[in-house]
Amino acid sequence: MDSTSTSGSKHPPPPQSYRSRQDSVMALPGREGQELTHGSGAGKAIGVFTSGGDSQGMNSAVRAVVRMGFYLGCKVYYIREGYQGMVDGGDHIQEATWASSSGIMQMGGTVIGSARCADFRSRDGRLKAAENLVKCNITNLVVIGGDGSLTGANLFRIEWSSLLDELLEAERITPDLHQQCSHLNIVGMVGSIDNDFCGTDMTIGTDSALHRIIEAVDAIATTASSHQRAFVLEVMGRHCGYLGLVAALATEADWVFIPEWPPEAGWEDTLCNKLSAERALGQRLNIILVAEGAIDREGKSITAEMVKNLIIERLKYDTRITVLGHVQRGGKPTAFDRILGARMGAEAVLALMDAAPGTPACVVSLDGNQTVRVPLMECVQRTKAVQNAMDAKNFEEAVRLRGKSFQNNLATYRKLSKLRPPKGLCDSSGKHCVTGKKLAVMNIGAPACGANAAVRSFVRLALTKGYEVLGIHDSFDGLLYGDVKSLAWTDVQSWTGRGGSLLGTKKIVASKYGMDKIAAKLKEYDISGLLIVGGFEAYHSALQMAEAREQFDAYCIPIVVIPCTISNNVPGTDFSLGADTALNEIADICDRIKQSATGTKRRLFIVETMGGYCGYLATMSGLAGGADAAYIYEEKFNITDLRNDVNHLKDKIITAGVQRGLILRNENANANYSTDFVFNLFSEEGKGTFTCRKNVLGHMQQGGVPSPFDRNYGTKMASKAVDYIIGKIEENTKEDGTVYSNSPDSAVLLGMTKRHLSFTPVQELRAETNFEQRLPKNQWWLKLRPLLRILAKHRETAYVPEGVACGVDEVEDEDNA
Repeated sequence: MDSTSTSGSKHPPPPQSYRSRQDSVMALPGREGQELTHGSGAGKAIGVFTSGGDSQGMNSAVRAVVRMGFYLGCKVYYIREGYQGMVDGGDHIQEATWASSSGIMQMGGTVIGSARCADFRSRDGRLKAAENLVKCNITNLVVIGGDGSLTGANLFRIEWSSLLDELLEAERITPDLHQQCSHLNIVGMVGSIDNDFCGTDMTIGTDSALHRIIEAVDAIATTASSHQRAFVLEVMGRHCGYLGLVAALATEADWVFIPEWPPEAGWEDTLCNKLSAERALGQRLNIILVAEGAIDREGKSITAEMVKNLIIERLKYDTRITVLGHVQRGGKPTAFDRILGARMGAEAVLALMDAAPGTPACVVSLDGNQTVRVPLMECVQRTKAVQNAMDAKNFEEAVRLRGKSFQNNLATYRKLSKLRPPKGLCDSSGKHCVTGKKLAVMNIGAPACGANAAVRSFVRLALTKGYEVLGIHDSFDGLLYGDVKSLAWTDVQSWTGRGGSLLGTKKIVASKYGMDKIAAKLKEYDISGLLIVGGFEAYHSALQMAEAREQFDAYCIPIVVIPCTISNNVPGTDFSLGADTALNEIADICDRIKQSATGTKRRLFIVETMGGYCGYLATMSGLAGGADAAYIYEEKFNITDLRNDVNHLKDKIITAGVQRGLILRNENANANYSTDFVFNLFSEEGKGTFTCRKNVLGHMQQGGVPSPFDRNYGTKMASKAVDYIIGKIEENTKEDGTVYSNSPDSAVLLGMTKRHLSFTPVQELRAETNFEQRLPKNQWWLKLRPLLRILAKHRETAYVPEGVACGVDEVEDEDNA
């Protein structure tokens, strides 16, 4: 995006604060100011293996280890079948090539195999493993597995020196090898669908497993509703209830049994009463989730069969059991797990390169939106402490040790599960509003998944606190033309799993309608608090309302914005509702597009994504889909860069016989270098080498079923919004009962920044906003763009020292990375 090439362009050049492609090459997150030199790891060897249960996303992590290792000039070895392959040696330890790491990131499981290994638990087995590693000069290990696998790796590191001494004494290795391999560095990544490892916000595979559970529950819900049945689903989680808990939030489940939160004595009566009450409200189905490790307060097991029999005997409901089992481990990884695996794998290699003799083993973890290194054994000990607390029946301590994320999920579920519709508020009259005050909720902006989950949570929580809730349909159109209706308890039943905007929405800001007209309608409907769920227009409208308070008292009420847009372009938050679902849609479509080229020789796909001027979708889906390049507005590019990308693809295809390539382009990346221009350029320059196809994804990115993240995110955000609005109302209610609040902290945006949900006054966010391009001035994900190019091994960033088996001439198959 060359600022000199915008003559006649409707899109101005990006601000100087945005970087060029060359500026961003080495700016890896967490390493600002640190030099990352191509080939700096030359002469070093890395072994990567997966151990324990498989999980989706492991292959993406393996691929990232291989490619970051190659980028730094290291030799990388696969250790197949986990610790067993390390002990057996031979063909189980195989040097990786670029080709062998291609086409694997969208696959579930682990392509290098995993196996339980009793041999490694003995010193003799570890001695054999050390001998096999030393023969390949491997002194750096990346282990992807659970806490048992990581603990075994740390023990191996501690014993390494004595193992080598024993091998030298037995003349099984030479003195030179003994000296060259004198110390072992270990870095771990946690691959576990249970999310049971303390020290990371999310483990590789958890998000994908949640998707499998949600898909199953959504499918079961339709047949259950048809026949008025109850379904009891058993989900994995022998020691950790994360999957069951989050799935319960995402599916509006009536009850969940998990190990960390056993039900109180007499739960049988409570459960039956709850199910009966819901059927009385007209609910045609009931969903109960049971984690396989669920227990009661005495530590006795609670099984799906027990729950089923209870419901049949007490309530006479037609009740069925579904055990999901290993379905939860299967299937392809989600976009989140692919990106998580890629980021963790790259960081693991960097951690090995930074390690010195005696450096303690670490594990790469996710902290908010950052990958960080934490002491391995400290995390293992904390994980074991959870089980110790549960064994001691100290369940409150077990929940605390699980971390803030688990605590917040549990608190939200407990809050929602205890809700009952106030008497009389099962209809839409609002006559039984205890407080006499009304809250309103509306959507503004393009539809995005997660909006309905937020509205449902807001409505039900507000009703239980004695407030009437008005649903404003079709944004400001509905407010001005009278499409405003009181929402009842049952009106929002089953909204969590539905996409789009059931309230209706428009992409127009408040000032377009007239601030005086909107103020008059807020007065007319006697609205005391307002929740706006939407994208940049929602934030901008709230800002206009806050700034109009001096003129119109109607705006002097608590106003909260929940950012909800697939573009993720709202300031004050790292993530917007809907973006996660959109990323999964794009990743799925790109998978299908690439698959369509399986029988076609040498084809390049150019895919246009949505996002306005924001390149979040293009960048993150590029990481998830293994793209060769992703063109965005925030990173300037010019015709020279396009030419280099053409040559990059031709080089791969001519020398390696690559079958397909993938380039993503954000819709407003550059007005002159349009999708059609890029398509025509690559088509012309690629003649005789590859053919091109163009795909504009369009509104498919806005559709689909909300992901587990978006369902839960919307639910939790709305829960916090209700409490905040009501708190401000109670603080600012005058003697005559009217609400008046004009302080900046009463018009806020609720966003997630570095794993914390926080309320930021919209007037403070003005300074952080580029209104012309509708962008935040600072965007955290831009730091990930160098990783995308490194994993693509682009000529501009990749260094290939002589003798390293990663040249393009060895590629036989390619996953577009």
